[in-house]
Amino acid sequence: MEHRGMIAEHVLMSAEELFEHPEWNPCELVGGKVIRMSPAGGEHGLVAGEIFAAIHAFAKMSKAGKVFAAETGFYIERDPDTIRAPDVSFLSTGRIPVGGIAKTFVPIVPDLAVEVLSPTDTWKDVDQKAREYVNAGVRLVWAVSPIGRSARVYRKGRAMLEITESQALSGEDVLPGFALKLSDIF
Repeated sequence: MEHRGMIAEHVLMSAEELFEHPEWNPCELVGGKVIRMSPAGGEHGLVAGEIFAAIHAFAKMSKAGKVFAAETGFYIERDPDTIRAPDVSFLSTGRIPVGGIAKTFVPIVPDLAVEVLSPTDTWKDVDQKAREYVNAGVRLVWAVSPIGRSARVYRKGRAMLEITESQALSGEDVLPGFALKLSDIF
């Protein structure tokens, strides 16, 4: 017998059902299946915070759009639903829905999704998630590795790009004029 608040592992969930159960967090919904996630460690949170702060300051000054912190759910796919929660994400001003930002999961993909690798993450898993984002329409994906002090950049129709600590992540056409040196976030 299942109780309210328990996850039925064998049942596909909708995004609406996931939203009604905040006690399941932290988690994401992938193809209708709830995927539990461990809370992030200190280094992970610090790096994600540095990235958020840099993008937020730039976006606010330039009025480029809105920046979202970790745990913000975005629809990546529907029926069955996939809700992903990048560590940092950005939605450009022109794509913000007319009614404003939803109180539930954001009904569109972000323009930029940033994933910070945890010690238990593998590049294989992160590469797969980045491809999922790009295939769903995310224009730019950064995967940042605190352990490797490096990053990978993903865009539709282009080869993945490796960035080292001595280089910078570029906002490209998503955040024109924005650059973030990796050495500033580690």
